[in-house]
Formats: sequence, C-alpha cells, structure tokens
Amino acid sequence: MPNNCKKHSPYFRADLLRGEREIVSIRIFRHNHAMTYATPDGTMKFSQRFPDSAKGNYRPAADLTLSSLGLGTYLGNHDEKTDANYVEAIVKFVESGGNVIDTAANYRFQRSERNIGAALEILWAKGYAREELFVSTKGGYLPFDSEPPRDVRNYFQKEFVEKGIAGFNDLVSGSHCMTPAYLQSQLDQSLRNMKLDAVELFYIHNPESQLAEIDRHLFELRIAQAFEALEQNCAQGKIKFYGVASWNGFRVSPNEKSYHSLERFVSIAKQIGGENHGFRFIQLPHNLAMPEAFLFPNQAVNGKAMTTLEAAKMLGISVMCSASILQGKLAHGVSSEFRDSLGNLKSDALTGIQFVRSTPNVTTALIGMSSAFHVEENMSLSNTEPLSEKVFRKKFARE
Repeated sequence: MPNNCKKHSPYFRADLLRGEREIVSIRIFRHNHAMTYATPDGTMKFSQRFPDSAKGNYRPAADLTLSSLGLGTYLGNHDEKTDANYVEAIVKFVESGGNVIDTAANYRFQRSERNIGAALEILWAKGYAREELFVSTKGGYLPFDSEPPRDVRNYFQKEFVEKGIAGFNDLVSGSHCMTPAYLQSQLDQSLRNMKLDAVELFYIHNPESQLAEIDRHLFELRIAQAFEALEQNCAQGKIKFYGVASWNGFRVSPNEKSYHSLERFVSIAKQIGGENHGFRFIQLPHNLAMPEAFLFPNQAVNGKAMTTLEAAKMLGISVMCSASILQGKLAHGVSSEFRDSLGNLKSDALTGIQFVRSTPNVTTALIGMSSAFHVEENMSLSNTEPLSEKVFRKKFARE
C-alpha cells in the first residue's frame, strides 16, 4: 500500500458531496522531513526478534508488519501507582513481542500518553528502535490535564478559547471538537506527551458524537476539513497515516443517525489527498458480544452490501479492534461451546482475544493492559496460531 507521505499529487482538492459544490481548494508543497516512525524494514526486524511466535501472530498492514495483539491504555485511575504500572506494562509488552501501542489524548487525562513516553525512553535504552514500533493516538474529546477540572467551561475557556484554538460553538455535547485547529493542538500535545517527533497513526475520535447535533451535510464538511488538516500533517511528516476510531458508527444500521459509511470516508479522503491519501486505518469494537463488524452487512461498496470488515478489505483499510474483551466483561462466563470452538484456551479472556485476532481482515486485537501480569497472560497467545479463515468462517458463519 502506498505511503502517502512520500508520493502525493501536488495539491489537494475537496469537491465533495457528490459534486454538489466545491468546499475548498488549497495547495500544499511537499518536502522531505527527517521525522522518525515505523518503517517496513524496522517492523519486519521487530518480528524477527521473536522467531518462536506462531504463524499469523504478525500481519501486514500499510506496508508494515504489526503484531496481532496490541496494548490499549484506556482504563485505570489517574494516580501515580497506575502510571508506574502502565510504564512497566508497556515495556513488558514490547519485550514480549508486541509492537502496536494505542492511546488517546483524553485517556486518563493525558497520563496514558505520558506513560507511553516514559516507557519508550526505557525501551530505547534497551536497544529497541523507533522504526520498530507502531503508536496510535486520537483527538476529539477534551483531554483535561492529569485530573478532571473543577470547572470544565473555565478549562475550555483558558486552554482553547483564549489561545484561539477553538470556540464554544465548535463544541458538541460540551466535550467533542474536531475542527482543524483543535485537532492540530491535540496532535502536537500528544507528540509532546510521548516525547516523539511523529506518530504512525492519528485517529479522529468517535466522530459520530458530532451527528447528535449536526446534519449529515455539515458533518461531511467537517470531516473534509479535518482530513485536509491531517493530510497536511502527513506532508509535514508528523503523522504517517490517519483514520477514524468509532464506537457506534461502523456497527449500526445505515438508517441510524450515528452511522458511518466507510466508502464515503474513503471517497472524501481521495478527493482531499488523491489516490495516495493517508486515510488507511479504522478502529471499532469487535468481540464475542459485539460481533457486528464480522456479521452485519451494513456497509456498501460499489452498490454491494457487505460487512465493515469486508468493506475495509475492499477499500484498502486496515482494521484495529478495540474492546477485545469488552473492558474485562468477557474475561468470565464465556460458554463452553465458544471455548471449544476457539481451541479450549486456559482462560475466558484468552478465548475472547483469540476470537478477535482470528476474525478475517482484522489486523490487531487491542487489549487494555495496565499491569505486567496481564501482559504476560495475554501475550502468551503470541505462541498460539489464530484460527484459519476457513475454519473461522465455518464455526462462526453469519447463519
């Protein structure tokens, strides 16, 4: 798959909304930048550090080699003990063969990003290279700083309004914003938090939140403006790819207000960035209790109905799956039928993770791991082959 930061059309045009009107036309000059992030050779080298890993534990995605298990950083208290546990867990995760680390600006009030930064410094000292690791973060929700503020309105006024980043009219539901200036501020903040000059993947976080208050036409305009800003960051070398991380949008019926059409997102990205656009990833929940990405044909590509995972494959989009064990809720009570179907692994949690990483067209199953103990348990799966696509489809067919 082409890297949009290397080969581009000389300018971007946004002729959106099925040609009804031109939204914006801008010119961006491309330069070579010395930013450092994951490379094909680096991620392949990382996988070769772990020759005993089972077949299928590492997968190709956007010319990179990524682990089928990823570390998520959403849950946990905003305290120093949890911070220390996360740093230890992240180091243990990479040393156990994982090279996909996922976070967001608002996770634990920016603490998770800072914990990643601290862990990465330890890993660099241990001989791991920046080119081996894939780090994703997200922007959209108000991040706060270390702890929840006493007065949210005052916080937004001070941190965003007075700095000319965003106004109250840009906020949806009092907590979500995706204007170009706001997303830029979040990306730059995330890079500082993680002590990085570039990140592999930046997601717009739950953009369906916007649809609670605005219509589809305005939503697509805002998406186009956001994509333009992210394409500029690709050109500048601050991000390698961008995407959409959604909770509901890719799982619900097309007649739901919060629905996202993956084909439409890709169309907008192409109109903004050309064929070498940077929109190459999505993230959505997928697990034993929420299998819509695999079972529900709610997407359409070229007029043909298909599931989100099928549409992603058709459109050249890699899929990261959040909530692999539904924030711990699927760590217990999995039926014996499912356990038998997935290899009768030693715990319900591993059974749930195996279901996700075995699902066809899934790149990485993300699991929240805030302790070295959980890392050790979950990463034991790296020595177990996922189910083959043929076996998986036979056991979990749509019927």
